[in-house]
Amino acid sequence: MAVKHTDENGNVEVHQGSKGGVTGCGFDTTDHPSHWENTSSSITCDKNGCKN
Repeated sequence: MAVKHTDENGNVEVHQGSKGGVTGCGFDTTDHPSHWENTSSSITCDKNGCKN
């Protein structure tokens, strides 16, 4: 499962994980929940835990 994060500047990054939990690299998706959405897009985050 992947989750897409869109920040306040409109930058988009796709992480491993799902909305309502924690991403593979440690972001809490319950913090600013409107910035997160589940997606089937490929993971774009290069941080440890998401990419590998």
